[in-house]
Amino acid sequence: MKLVILDRDGVINEDSEHYIKSTTEWVPIPGSLEAIAMLNNAGYTVAVASNQSGLARGLFDIDALNRIHSRMMEQLEAVGGRIDSIVFCPHGPQDRCQCRKPAPGLLLELGHRYGVPLAGVPVIGDALRDLQAAARVGAADPGTFRQRLRHGKRASTAPCRGTRRRRPAGGGCADPRATSTR
Repeated sequence: MKLVILDRDGVINEDSEHYIKSTTEWVPIPGSLEAIAMLNNAGYTVAVASNQSGLARGLFDIDALNRIHSRMMEQLEAVGGRIDSIVFCPHGPQDRCQCRKPAPGLLLELGHRYGVPLAGVPVIGDALRDLQAAARVGAADPGTFRQRLRHGKRASTAPCRGTRRRRPAGGGCADPRATSTR
């Protein structure tokens, strides 16, 4: 089985410092849904692991979160994609649980659910805590994953997000400052 684990906010949809609390606030990042469909078509099982501390903070309830996820799934289906599993941490940072990234609990849950070792599984996130959780389970470096997906095809030369620089022929934006400033 080929598994890839994605964070939600900032990877699939636009993030907000005020949290994503409703379906109207859930806006996909351009191209993200199509990228997930491409992963599905390449034989990947796509899972989402997301911290959702807005639940603990009382900013939204589980019904609102389920509606957000339903909207995401509907929009994915419209472009031929799917997410096979969604796991989330409902706790706040003060709860010191084992599921809130950078703790590895969400990733371990997905590894157990699918019966796969997480060594080498790509984990894609937009924050240091995502990379820390991935490192704790021995997951693959996202750069390695980009190389595998390319299969020798020419990578996009679209401008790096948030800059006027062009992508290098080898793939992603080499300069870490060339990412979005969301």
